[in-house]
Amino acid sequence: MDSNNVIIANMAEPYELERMFRQEPEAFKKSFSYAWEQYPESQILAAWYARLHYKEKVHTEKASLFRKDFITMGILAILAGLMTRIIFQYVEQQAIAPINLVFGIFPFIAIYFVVNHFPKNKVINTLAASFLIAVLYLNRLPLEQSDSILLVYIHLPIFLWVVVGLAFTGNEYRKGSIRLAYLKFNGELGILYASMAISGMLLTAVTMQLFRFVGMDISQFYFKNVVVFGAAALAIVATYLVSRNLKLAKHIAPYLARIFSPLVLVTLLVYLITIIGVGKNPFLDRDFLLSFNGILLCVLAVTIFSITESGSEEKKNMSDYINCALLVLALIFDSVALSAIVFRLSSYGITPNRLAVLGVNILIWANLIWIMVAYIRFLRNKTSSVTIQNAVTTYLPIYGVWAAFVTFTFPFIFK
Repeated sequence: MDSNNVIIANMAEPYELERMFRQEPEAFKKSFSYAWEQYPESQILAAWYARLHYKEKVHTEKASLFRKDFITMGILAILAGLMTRIIFQYVEQQAIAPINLVFGIFPFIAIYFVVNHFPKNKVINTLAASFLIAVLYLNRLPLEQSDSILLVYIHLPIFLWVVVGLAFTGNEYRKGSIRLAYLKFNGELGILYASMAISGMLLTAVTMQLFRFVGMDISQFYFKNVVVFGAAALAIVATYLVSRNLKLAKHIAPYLARIFSPLVLVTLLVYLITIIGVGKNPFLDRDFLLSFNGILLCVLAVTIFSITESGSEEKKNMSDYINCALLVLALIFDSVALSAIVFRLSSYGITPNRLAVLGVNILIWANLIWIMVAYIRFLRNKTSSVTIQNAVTTYLPIYGVWAAFVTFTFPFIFK
């Protein structure tokens, strides 16, 4: 029987064993059972035994964790929904600013990470202090639409996003790989949340129509009590699913990065040629300058998304050259925008908006230079892809610091 068993006959040929397993996995498993009974002392067969039975053990282990995580997620999702609904009530009464709605989502995502990662007390204290200071400070500001207040509303979510990043990274907040994981998490969360939100919108449309058939208009009630609650709770559910390694988002994200990067590159090249042809001038046209900066932020987001989804493979592919081209294009956009902002500051004076946009553009310009230099070195085989990812992740706290600076100082500097 030993001579007829293909596993025993090829025990000294690991590549042959791998080939047989890939060709006929079921037949391989049947032959393996007999081989393992005859040669339980074999190290090669022991490794194959662990490989073939690993999933079953992991599944059993995950079952208990699933219940614990699921209960935590459920409680936090309900609390996030209720808190958002309460905040929305005060927003409707114009007692507080609408931006307060972020406090119905971000703190609960942070709590979810804290419960699962068990960070040190100094991390927990920093998180609690950041959220507490932010909410107290925001609601001490006047409810007016001045430029400095609007800048607070724009930059506060960025600051809180970095704070949530601290909760995600926990005790390992200094590690570039963990920061990269946070960026990947955000990409996958965005994809999953959008997919689930579309399903929720379809359910809302069907529900509205069903009640209209019986002569009832429940749109206001449904929006206040279901949509607002559900939108916040859904963020916690999506966080849970991505954290539990849901394959849907993880499999889609790299493909989206590969598809959208070349499309964005072609679109922006055409756009750049077009604006040169029609003679649009960002130095004089304020609205065009704002749209120019919006495009720059989109390009930066797409580029970073592509880099984070490219993995840590040392082998270069077409996506790397496309990413490098996107970086060059983003630098062109940022250099033009930076020149236009400096021109407007020198010509028309300092305002909160101009100063804020100038600061953001300087930060982005420096970040793009750093990433592009790392990419060029990688393409010339002088460094690894990890250097590119470090150029992205190391810079993240700087954006948080700038967002905090604008949020907490601009209302006092520009009274």
